[in-house]
Amino acid sequence: MDQEEEPQVESKYAADISSITEAHTRIKPHIHKTPILSSETINSFVGRSLFFKCECFQKGGAFKFRGACNAILSLPEDQASRGVVTHSSGNHAAAVSLAAKLRGVPTYIIIPKTAPKCKVGNVIRYGGQVIWSEPSMQSREGIANKVQQETGAVLIHPYNDGRIISGQGTISLELLDQVPQLDTIVVPISGGGLISGVALAAKAINPNIRVLAAEPCGADDAARSKAAGTIVTLPETNTLADGLRAHLGSLTWPVVRDLVEDIITVDDKEIVDAMKLFYEILKVAVEPSGAIGLAAVLSDKFQQNPAWKNCNNIGIIVSGGNVDLGVLWEFFSK
Repeated sequence: MDQEEEPQVESKYAADISSITEAHTRIKPHIHKTPILSSETINSFVGRSLFFKCECFQKGGAFKFRGACNAILSLPEDQASRGVVTHSSGNHAAAVSLAAKLRGVPTYIIIPKTAPKCKVGNVIRYGGQVIWSEPSMQSREGIANKVQQETGAVLIHPYNDGRIISGQGTISLELLDQVPQLDTIVVPISGGGLISGVALAAKAINPNIRVLAAEPCGADDAARSKAAGTIVTLPETNTLADGLRAHLGSLTWPVVRDLVEDIITVDDKEIVDAMKLFYEILKVAVEPSGAIGLAAVLSDKFQQNPAWKNCNNIGIIVSGGNVDLGVLWEFFSK
């Protein structure tokens, strides 16, 4: 009787531990179980034990393949045969292209003209049909709607979709199996699909685990939303981390509101400094969005906050490794 009455807090969200476990079963034959890296040198900088979950080694070079693969493989055949459409500045676009190629269905990818060349190259490499848009969300969504109407393709939203959230949550299943002693997980935040899945799965496995978000100062809508208690959108964003410029969605915001303990904001210089550590010490190419978790843990906002003094075994999600080197070299030369 007591077991039956135990509250299942995750059931009120767009995903839960059941949908995440089902997603893992579905996508496991197709994804990489990404490795954990650690460095005594980096640990000495922060005075904690850090464990880097390297989604930069995932297919497509980013965690996005998990959610895209789950969404596309779970489509009924009559829907899949009409193809899929999405709008994305990069990693999600490549992930959808690759997952659709896996299933053998047409793919229509709306990409803003300002997207990093390396990420556009991945889309083309995986067979996605690129359709250009202006950088604004209005332009991206408008063209995606038009393509849907013309083709009947199914929209695979970059983050505001329970299937996407469930796929991203499979990271926690692997991470807590690989490093069960974790007391904290630090996750990049943008639209919230990644952190929603990670938080839902992690807290189902270990209700006491802390989930912290890392966000650029120049795109801090999630931090502002958390402070305001409602979704806040920014008129514009300004950050080197091109993968972290989206705003929270109706399905991701409730998870962030309820299950994410804090959002740590860092500036672009802190992100680049973290990227250098990945290159120089771990010997791993990490994009700005993927380095932000380390930047957050190195920051004074984290180090000097007494609330996090007992965060001793920290998992950091390294979300992607698709670096636009031209932009990065320009930043280095400033």
